[in-house]
Amino acid sequence: MRAAGRSRARRRWGQHFLRDPDAIAQAVAAIAPRPGQRLVEIGPGDGALTGPLLDAAGALDAVEKDPALGDLLCLRYPPASGLRLYRADALRFDYRRLCVGGGRLRLVGNLPYSISTPLLFLLYDLRECLHDMVFMLQREVAERLVSAPGSRRYGRLSVMMQCRFSMRRLFDVPAAAFAPPPRVESSMLHFAPRAAPLCGAADPALFAELVRRAFSGRRKLLRNALAGFLDMQRLEAAAIPASARAEDLAPEDYARLAAPVGLGEPRLSGR
Repeated sequence: MRAAGRSRARRRWGQHFLRDPDAIAQAVAAIAPRPGQRLVEIGPGDGALTGPLLDAAGALDAVEKDPALGDLLCLRYPPASGLRLYRADALRFDYRRLCVGGGRLRLVGNLPYSISTPLLFLLYDLRECLHDMVFMLQREVAERLVSAPGSRRYGRLSVMMQCRFSMRRLFDVPAAAFAPPPRVESSMLHFAPRAAPLCGAADPALFAELVRRAFSGRRKLLRNALAGFLDMQRLEAAAIPASARAEDLAPEDYARLAAPVGLGEPRLSGR
């Protein structure tokens, strides 16, 4: 997804330009930019959100990969406007360079469908640099992010992001609000870093690999999916039923399974 204007969307980059004025106004209201905040817009496109964000905040960092759109943004918003444009791939950009000096970032934008999931996994490790994030995402991705254990959409992305962020689905945006219209609807989500991550006691590398392996075999029994990787005594000590599968465990359960020995035994959520 990208911002409004007359730029030609590039299908290979998943560009869909936001056109609807009401959707734009609703998105800006959800972001609620204020002067002095360190706003970073990911994928500004040709600037439908960029202009209102600049008007409200007075300054804005933006990361844009498309050279043509970068040129257009520079013409439309010269340095005196307060826009600081970084011509870079959002998946390769070092966001920590923007929080030098202790200021926390507010990451915002309409994320292209093709990069939303890998980008969220990248931003997972930036919790200490973030004030919050407000993104427009494919509705299916949004539903995965906020889904509860036991639901059909609950998966690896749900566990990892819920571990470090509290998330709220704000509103939906119809496909007709974009040009060209995508084949899916979108949703606006707010991400707030948790003061105390649900996985705080876990070994980070073990936690991430544990969740990945569990959901890579989500149709398998959890004991079978993790066989050969996790000491089965941990699962037995957790009293996890033989019928348990990956989607039955809450983020806290995975965190306790990945915690160093001696910090307590894991439990199965809801049992």
